[in-house]
Amino acid sequence: MTKRPLRVLTGIKPSGIPHIGNYVGALRPAVAASQTEDTESFFFLADLHSLVNTHDPTRIQRSTLEIAATWLAAGLDPSKVWFYRQSDVPETTELMWLLTCVAGKGILNRAHAYKAAVDKNRADGEDDDAAVTAGLFMYPVLMAADILIFNADRVPVGRDQIQHIEMARDFAQRFNHVYGRDWFNLPEAVIDDNVATLPGLDGRKMSKSYDNTIPLFVPQAQLKKLVFSILTDSKMPGEAKSIDGSALFQLYQAFATPDENAGFAAAFADGIGWGDAKQQLFDVVEREIAPMRERYEDLIARPADIEDVLRDGGRRLRERYAMPLLAQLREAVGLRDLGRAVTTAADAPGGTRAAPPMFKQYREADGRFHFKFVNGERVLLQSHAFDAPRDAGQTIARLRRGELSIADAPASLGEGVDAAMVRTALDALAEADATKETAS
Repeated sequence: MTKRPLRVLTGIKPSGIPHIGNYVGALRPAVAASQTEDTESFFFLADLHSLVNTHDPTRIQRSTLEIAATWLAAGLDPSKVWFYRQSDVPETTELMWLLTCVAGKGILNRAHAYKAAVDKNRADGEDDDAAVTAGLFMYPVLMAADILIFNADRVPVGRDQIQHIEMARDFAQRFNHVYGRDWFNLPEAVIDDNVATLPGLDGRKMSKSYDNTIPLFVPQAQLKKLVFSILTDSKMPGEAKSIDGSALFQLYQAFATPDENAGFAAAFADGIGWGDAKQQLFDVVEREIAPMRERYEDLIARPADIEDVLRDGGRRLRERYAMPLLAQLREAVGLRDLGRAVTTAADAPGGTRAAPPMFKQYREADGRFHFKFVNGERVLLQSHAFDAPRDAGQTIARLRRGELSIADAPASLGEGVDAAMVRTALDALAEADATKETAS
């Protein structure tokens, strides 16, 4: 059986044109990563998610157009990645309902965004759920559906989104358990602690909340004006200047070559004037941004073409992945053709058909992560504690691939269980997975 490519899914919330800090820290590296071999990349515009906080239809339409044009202008190639609009894959919302029916309300009660809203209401003396919509409360389930409908393996997110990935894993595991098969992978959050953070015009982190940004596609003249407004110290030309903590130098580094960076550092030591330094910064930024700006302006002038790109991406994804999966899931949960003979597990060849062995991951009250390998109600293997869900997931993957022996696994055998029993169960799980892959 040929191993499928690693699936990486990135959600993009429409919120206007990004600034150059967003470009350097997220957009540019994501486009580069999408060109990696043996990786199947999914990029979607999360327009359904935007309805939670934005009730201005014109703004949603315009923002979706601008963000789509931005990613295309930055080099995202729809012929090599899946690029689509969330609302163009209606199977996502159908899956959301199937997950809702197994998702624990207690878990949703602990979602950061919902808890923050409740805490604010309490601080203001309001009812806990005052002005809290069901959309806000159910946001994590929709996010889980976005991920699970394509069985994504990895989801790049910020640290504030890790909880949502953990919830997706929980909902997937619960569904797998209830319906007796590993319908879904357990996705992993990918956190890049080396994401570039650029300073803004005032030296603080570039952020719309500080109003200190350089929008990505401002006209050339405005870009130059913004660059020349960057805050510097009062040192005169001829005075040596430090690159440490210099917003100018940090911005220059993000767009220049290593040789150019070395030359710019030497110019600082030689006392370059701030005007000359800002001109050099403008030149390297404009060099990279100008071709993208031209592509962006061309794309934004042809909104119907962008619409065609997004609809085509959604259509092809539905045909290849979403519709076949939902057909299987409807069958699994009992949403079946009534004209067919009604069967039960006992009617299947060989009598009662037991669910295959499965791994169950969970989090204890102390915040640490564990897994169990079970066959029905019997615990075959009980893991030790892990500090991160990814560590638990990687251990499971190694066990399933046979790269880790039962004796060396950070886990204990269940009562009355030996290593041979665990290995037999792992083989049965592999066989079930192979059957699943063939069917899909």
